[in-house]
Amino acid sequence: MVNHQTIGESTTRLSAEDLAVLRENLHEQRVFRQEQLRQLTGPVTSRAEDRQQRKAAAQVEVRVKLAASARMVLTDVEAALTRMSEGSYGTCHLCRRPIDRERLMIVPQARYCARCQLVREATP
Repeated sequence: MVNHQTIGESTTRLSAEDLAVLRENLHEQRVFRQEQLRQLTGPVTSRAEDRQQRKAAAQVEVRVKLAASARMVLTDVEAALTRMSEGSYGTCHLCRRPIDRERLMIVPQARYCARCQLVREATP
């Protein structure tokens, strides 16, 4: 922007070009701020409504994690059923030794004996 100010004068003179650039800038700023206000001034929520929305979001997150866990266990169960029909159920996938009956009674979809499971969990 060109500033046409003479020493001793308190007024600033702007060229027509300066004014046009500034006007365009102000129009852009107005459009931007109007849009920003439209986005920010949606329905005003009370603190109770805000807490309820946060609680609902947390519940959705819990449900998503529970569903993912359920899918993972279902996959393991289906794999165990497949191993049963193939005749390999109850055999450890790593050491090929039989998985203890007690372990299978607690975790029927187990793929590994207790020892190999500990090794797997300890390995990063």
